[in-house]
Amino acid sequence: MNKANAICDGGDLDCGSGLLLIIKKSMDPLTNGQILEVRSRERSVAEDLPAWCRMVDHEFLGSEPGDNTIRYFIKKGSNQEELEMDLQAAKGYEWSVRARGDKDLTVKIHSRNHTFIAGQPADFSPKVNAPSSIDYLLAALASCLTVGYKAQASRKNIEIDNVELTLKGGLENVLFHMELDEEGSPKINRIGGTFYVSSPESEDILEDLWSNTVARSPIYQTLHPLIPIDIKLSIVF
Repeated sequence: MNKANAICDGGDLDCGSGLLLIIKKSMDPLTNGQILEVRSRERSVAEDLPAWCRMVDHEFLGSEPGDNTIRYFIKKGSNQEELEMDLQAAKGYEWSVRARGDKDLTVKIHSRNHTFIAGQPADFSPKVNAPSSIDYLLAALASCLTVGYKAQASRKNIEIDNVELTLKGGLENVLFHMELDEEGSPKINRIGGTFYVSSPESEDILEDLWSNTVARSPIYQTLHPLIPIDIKLSIVF
């Protein structure tokens, strides 16, 4: 359809989860009137991208099928001040949650348009009425790494069949937390696990992808300086 001056691949990202920031970064080196080709596999982009182009004064030129993607073409406009403001706003964004006491020893947590229940901070019973804070912390790390790996693979057109991460963590002294001991610390003192990935790609590609995922994971990089984390990569063919 059009001869592009630059190409960016958004993989499976939608416009609300980072694709627009990738587009903005790719658009920045171009001069007014040059064309950026955006490749995406996310269906919602077909509707959201033209609307965004109108809002920021770019010209949406249309789309055409590509190899397992849809190729979108955007002519760069002149409204760069607003784009820079969006990038700065993303850098300064703060997430917020609100926790309110619920029945028994639980709290109801409100996060954007979601609500969920959390139980006692370090409940280690086999069955619980609600996940504990430790469960949520491990889940946050697991989801950050697993979704991060899939997102990077998507952007790089690396084929992934399945991924699974199992994690375990322990406290230095849970009895201190429960006021059954006067010595020790309630802090988490270890996290370990295995990240399983099934893919037809080479081991080197999958290992590089894992290293980059770990390096760019907000949760891992926050916890790692404080807690020993040992997660092994296991490639399953």
